[in-house]
Amino acid sequence: MFLGLDLGTSELKALLLDTQHRVVGTAHAPLTVAHPHPLWSEQTPAQWWEALCSVMDTLYREQPNALAALKAIGLSGQMHGAVLLGERHEVLRPAILWNDGRSHAECQDLTTAVPSLSAITGNLAMPGFTAPKLLWVKAHEPAVFAQIRKVLLPKDWLRLQLSGDMVSDLSDAAGTLWLDVGKRDWSDTVLAACQLSRDHMPSLVEGSAPSATLLPALSRRWGLPPGLVIAGGAGDNAASAIGMGIHSHGQGFVSLGTSGVVFVAGASFTPNPAQAVHAFCHALPNRWHQMSVMLSAASALTWAKQTLGFDSEADLLVLAASLTPSQRAQAPLFLPYLSGERSPHNHATAKATWFGINSHHSTADLAYAVAEGVGFGLRDGLDTLALCPTDALSVVGGGTRSVWWLQLLASIFQRNLQLLSGAQTGAALGAARLGWLATLPQTDESIAHVCIPPKVEMTFTPASVDHSILNERYQRFRALYQATKHLM
Repeated sequence: MFLGLDLGTSELKALLLDTQHRVVGTAHAPLTVAHPHPLWSEQTPAQWWEALCSVMDTLYREQPNALAALKAIGLSGQMHGAVLLGERHEVLRPAILWNDGRSHAECQDLTTAVPSLSAITGNLAMPGFTAPKLLWVKAHEPAVFAQIRKVLLPKDWLRLQLSGDMVSDLSDAAGTLWLDVGKRDWSDTVLAACQLSRDHMPSLVEGSAPSATLLPALSRRWGLPPGLVIAGGAGDNAASAIGMGIHSHGQGFVSLGTSGVVFVAGASFTPNPAQAVHAFCHALPNRWHQMSVMLSAASALTWAKQTLGFDSEADLLVLAASLTPSQRAQAPLFLPYLSGERSPHNHATAKATWFGINSHHSTADLAYAVAEGVGFGLRDGLDTLALCPTDALSVVGGGTRSVWWLQLLASIFQRNLQLLSGAQTGAALGAARLGWLATLPQTDESIAHVCIPPKVEMTFTPASVDHSILNERYQRFRALYQATKHLM
């Protein structure tokens, strides 16, 4: 039995996996995000520990035999967050999260200080990354900065609570902007530019390697075998890829969560910072991945639901689906930049827009435009990836609940999309699998045995009838951004 713990932004998930690839138990605990000022996004790490204890207590009540048979633990987590620790490992301030946008000026400062930044890290400096956050703390909270002895990512802070050890994996560390991604090691150059050193960083392991062992007191508390191995784990997207069996060159997936992600695995480090593509280490040795990220995906549907007065996102999509092809061709366009945008524009102040509304348009037209606009934004990212998917893209996230929307996205991408069984548990499942791998020799055979793709529940094929309409609208969508970006 293997346990996956996934620390998300809105909840912490736990999943128990047996050696027959069966999920035998799950538990969830909600999390809240604080926004004390515009652009700020923070959480208290103590809340993460309370959530972890809650899910473990639930599993101990519901699955005591499974916990007693546990062999290893794997961790997954939201990336880029800055957990600042003092001399006694105390938390110095609330963690600054991935979607915090306060460090725009510091991104420019870091780029100026390290001209080779993109070559080293494979990425542009963006407020979401960890390094600019530390420069912001240095500039605006110097007393806090002076006390920093360690900087940990969110899931790695949980590892510290579980084991007493400060360790990170390479996929998550690649999102700090302190990692030499090609060399899979910390960059002394970038650390020095932030007035930090390797002493401030955790040690590094591969995601599928052992990183620490569980504290005896916690083993006793939850009825776990002594000396449990904790795997290196992964950032949430790399963990989701492992959960979907995506580990070889050319395999990829689309995530329809709060943000939208297109992820493609590769066998080499292939950066493309000019178009704001992320190039990170994968969770397995000698593997990397490219990733495009749009900041508002399923969250754009939530915003439209609230703005247009729907009870649910499902109701909004049902109405959008009622349009005929000719009505879709005449619908407004929607730029989905409700929170700015990363890939491919790297435009933090980009704004959302409904364009082309006339007196004949209805709520259904506006709803359709939002669903389509998110798809166009994802295609913008897909078209920038040098690691072109060689097969169908898997699809994961809350947006997978709408069959109609998945069909529309397949037509927009002009690629087959596959909805996999258990798509909602991808990162937690991937974390459990990384725990499993940490107990095995690291071979291609063991990876293939553990990282099997889940069952395909549905396949969505591009509809030829939509191709010309959608392609013409996509070109207008791209032109609209170029024509209006200077007004944003």
